[in-house]
Amino acid sequence: QVRLVESGGGSVQAGGSLRLSCAVSGRTASSAAMGWFRLAPGKEREFVAAITWTTGNKYYADSVKGRFTISKDNAKNTVSLQMNSLKPEDTAIYYCAAGPDRPFTYSVSYYYTGGNYDYWGQGTQVTVSS
Repeated sequence: QVRLVESGGGSVQAGGSLRLSCAVSGRTASSAAMGWFRLAPGKEREFVAAITWTTGNKYYADSVKGRFTISKDNAKNTVSLQMNSLKPEDTAIYYCAAGPDRPFTYSVSYYYTGGNYDYWGQGTQVTVSS
């Protein structure tokens, strides 16, 4: 059973930084892809970033590209999201997710779809004030 536990959320002023971490236990091939998603009040769940354990390939939503960096530590079984230049519109609950890696015939948009991830953390609140 894959278990995900997020940490590192909090409140920060616009322009500030936060680092989220996701501790992964029970990692298997069913959790080869790791993603971060966020849910803001009144909005649909939104893809933020993804990374694969084996290749380390990274994927970002356009809204965070250049500001957020996803990384992994295979030895510690953790995935992190460094968030810089935060904006009020980044305010949301951030969720870590794990799922099987992209099938060969699928496009990279596979990683952007929450339905392709089988395991989810409890979420951590990020609040950015102006």
